[in-house]
Amino acid sequence: MSQNALSYKKSGVDMDKADRLVDFIQKRAPAIGGFSGLFDLKFGGSGPYQLVASTDGVGTKLKIAFEVNRHETVGIDLVAMCVNDLITCGAKPLFFLDYYAVGSLDLQKSKKVLSGILEGCRQGKMTLLGGETAEMPGFYRPGEYDLAGFAVGIVEKKNIIDGRKIRPGDVIVALPSSGVHSNGFSLVRKIFTGSLLKAYAQKLLTPTKIYVSDVEKLANGLKKRRHQILGLAHITGGGLIENVPRILPKNCRAFFDRRLWNIPPIFREIQERGKISDSDMWRTFNMGIGMAVVLRPEAVSSALKILPGAFVSGEIRRGETGAEIL
Repeated sequence: MSQNALSYKKSGVDMDKADRLVDFIQKRAPAIGGFSGLFDLKFGGSGPYQLVASTDGVGTKLKIAFEVNRHETVGIDLVAMCVNDLITCGAKPLFFLDYYAVGSLDLQKSKKVLSGILEGCRQGKMTLLGGETAEMPGFYRPGEYDLAGFAVGIVEKKNIIDGRKIRPGDVIVALPSSGVHSNGFSLVRKIFTGSLLKAYAQKLLTPTKIYVSDVEKLANGLKKRRHQILGLAHITGGGLIENVPRILPKNCRAFFDRRLWNIPPIFREIQERGKISDSDMWRTFNMGIGMAVVLRPEAVSSALKILPGAFVSGEIRRGETGAEIL
């Protein structure tokens, strides 16, 4: 690979260091570690329901929105990044709160951002319950802002999806992504600049797909056929390599066969223009898969009928917990 080759680390994001920080937090707060946090609703005992919560932001994808002055869809990204994590445990989304911080309030721009958040909540089947708009002069560059969000849901204990039932021989069905989603943009922005950025802006700003309806439809459809979802992984930063192992029990390893789906052209553009290695691509981007669903082999044909856009992407084999791309 050329000395001019780019990587996520060269763009300023050190994922290994981030992993060490997560390890530090988990040692002090053992409940942290999944895609979302679960809290028993019955204080002082064990109740039938658990409250589920997740938080996230849009990240440096916002920088592209600033550059081309397009703000209508970043609110959808915000909701998506939170609610897609929330549903991985089988939770039903309830409500959403946002944090919108600006240096100086621009009403026209702010209305576009908040309209996107409302649209994200509509797609995520949740209520925008409240939020905070913080105006902080001198803290942000003119025209820039930041977004964070908080999604809350509920799940009945008997319906929690936690990956414990996954075993070798199970199949990984993929739900396609809508594009780059909201990860890897510190690297993307090193590649797409100036006139090239303007040419690709619409494609790069395609909002993150919200999977609430698809997962709900799949879960209900499989239940009628006496099948169930064994595990769900939202493919965000770290790609398939780091996100799928988060739901795997010991002695289970995920194997993805890249020949089983067509990787969206935008990822080939990113790789070729940035001279990025295969390993960095698969560890940084979703590569066309937004949600990975683990099922028993006998449930696969039903799943593909319920969600015609879904496809088989790999399988679970016995081995050290992790993921490989074949």
